Amino acid sequence: MTYCLGIRLPAGLVLAADSRSNAGVDQVEQVRKLALITVPDERVIAILSAGNLATTQAVVTMLREAAGRGDAASDLHSAATMFEAAGIVGAALRQVLARDAAFVKPYGDPTAGFLVGGQIKGETPRLFQVYAAGNFVEATDRAPFLQIGETKYGKPILDRALTLTTTLDEAAKLALLSFDATMRSNLSVGLPIDLLRYPADSFSVANLLTLEEHNAYWRELRQAYAAGLASLVAGLLPPPAG
Repeated sequence: MTYCLGIRLPAGLVLAADSRSNAGVDQVEQVRKLALITVPDERVIAILSAGNLATTQAVVTMLREAAGRGDAASDLHSAATMFEAAGIVGAALRQVLARDAAFVKPYGDPTAGFLVGGQIKGETPRLFQVYAAGNFVEATDRAPFLQIGETKYGKPILDRALTLTTTLDEAAKLALLSFDATMRSNLSVGLPIDLLRYPADSFSVANLLTLEEHNAYWRELRQAYAAGLASLVAGLLPPPAG
């Protein structure tokens, strides 16, 4: 299991992914699930992945190898819009599944899903969720965040606190608290967390951060949130007597 989150705001994008991959309690590994394909001053495309690890790695590797070759059907450097980029990712996923799925199914689920977020010069930042069938949906003002993997535990705080006026720094804090809630309830999601804050029109990935267990900010954030929540609950009125 994994957890990946994308938030699309007027200010830009916040993208985050955990790094845990497990095929049983004694086969736990750390795998990067946030891949970047960039062209300086022209495009930033982030691909976050969940699902069968062999499938996701095959898709990302195919996309990296095709980048810059000029094939409109597979080259993310040639995509004119993020919509086209999402379509290229979906097509690569269908290609891998068509090749491998029949062989993998006797041993497990071969499917995967992706978040594709970024900006291509000439349009605003955009965010898409690519399903196992290769089709996709886009984040909107009414639904500004998308999730894949273990989504249920980290969703409530985003539903309550995230708005279109949220700053990127505030959204990043909400994203990390969403991961904290997920990790507390599901051991198959774990550190490190790769977190990218992408300011609109920056075409920069300088704000890519990896948070490990020993990271002082990560520990302080979790502790302060837990203490603040406990204090808030203590200050609320008790239920009325029956």
